[in-house]
Amino acid sequence: MVAAPFSPLGSLSVFESHDVTPHIGTRFPNKSVQLSSILAAPNADELLKDLATLVSHRGVVFFSDQDITIDQQKALGSRLGVLSGKPATSTLHIHPISENTPELTADVSVITSEGGIARTGYKNTIRASNGWHTDITFEPVPSDYSILKLHTIPPGNGYEAYDKLSPAYQKFLEGLTAVHDASGFREHAQKTGKAINEPRGSPENTGSHLTAVHPVIRTHPVTGYKSLFVNKVFTTRIVELNEEESDDVLAYLARHVSENHDMQVRYTWGKNDVAIWDNRCTFHTGTNDYEGLRQGKRVVSIGEKPYFDLNSKSRRQALWPRPETSEIPGK
Repeated sequence: MVAAPFSPLGSLSVFESHDVTPHIGTRFPNKSVQLSSILAAPNADELLKDLATLVSHRGVVFFSDQDITIDQQKALGSRLGVLSGKPATSTLHIHPISENTPELTADVSVITSEGGIARTGYKNTIRASNGWHTDITFEPVPSDYSILKLHTIPPGNGYEAYDKLSPAYQKFLEGLTAVHDASGFREHAQKTGKAINEPRGSPENTGSHLTAVHPVIRTHPVTGYKSLFVNKVFTTRIVELNEEESDDVLAYLARHVSENHDMQVRYTWGKNDVAIWDNRCTFHTGTNDYEGLRQGKRVVSIGEKPYFDLNSKSRRQALWPRPETSEIPGK
């Protein structure tokens, strides 16, 4: 008898969905599946907990043509983390250089092709592969889930990034720590004379240094899987290595993420589509293959401090365990 394949859908299995690639991405293509209705459902807690679990396993989940309001988007960002066990002190992230406006509070980021936080330090002459990152890893307590809705008209997988490394390289990286730094936001604040917002979704996310140290390999608290946790945009140095060694390792890992296309999913946005991704196990970047204005609103939820559990398993070990054998190959 062959065991049924693992499915993290849970109560969401009543809705039409499909996996976009084998390793990352699930889409609910029918616009009759509305996040606003899920939030208001009698079994909303069950549905939202299963949605959080699905995002954590699949990395990113897409919903088509959503009517969710910004207040509902914020409520969704809060409840996904709460229902999946984040600390009570973690709320929605306030970006260091975002502002309160008559339309939006500082815990909502406008993502626009016209500029703003998503384009701080951006140059259109560099390769899109240089932009792969994970949201706000420069905070001592970084993000769990991000929710982006584009109202005016892609992510990579940290689990698979770990699994595709050789066992020796995996062991080398485990236990190392890295500095994550948001110098671009500090420079923007200095140039514009703006104060850095604080606290930013956690009592530990304070100060203007915007720097944190996190494990290079972290354990995901929902899935229990090991995941690579460095990125091109914010990770500047591996603490335990000298400068040249650190530069070489980070450069290799950046190529490892950007050039392994079989662990990536590319999404073509439609108006009012929503993407929810887990920053603990994915990377993402924008691709400038469109003309005109593209704009949306993003809510980022704060999770827990990253940690590495020596007893945690990789995703491949957990889902496709190999039977132990004492036989010598080829004999």
